[in-house]
Amino acid sequence: MKLPIIKHLQKNNEAEKLENTLEVLESFCEHRSVKDNEMDVVGELITNIAGAVEMDKMVKDGMSEKDAANTFAKRVLGSIDQ
Repeated sequence: MKLPIIKHLQKNNEAEKLENTLEVLESFCEHRSVKDNEMDVVGELITNIAGAVEMDKMVKDGMSEKDAANTFAKRVLGSIDQ
């Protein structure tokens, strides 16, 4: 997870486009010939894109970009700690 990338994606792309990209990447991961190292890279991409989608929702609900980024980061780190 890289917040600068998430912020960049959120600012420069429509949420619908990001969601479509997530669907394609998830489909890619489902194929049996995808190797572990490829899964790691795609997993990082999925995390960053999903973060951008979540940030976009929070910003549209009235949260500042900074608060949305911090909220998303805390949520991800909290789920890792569990």
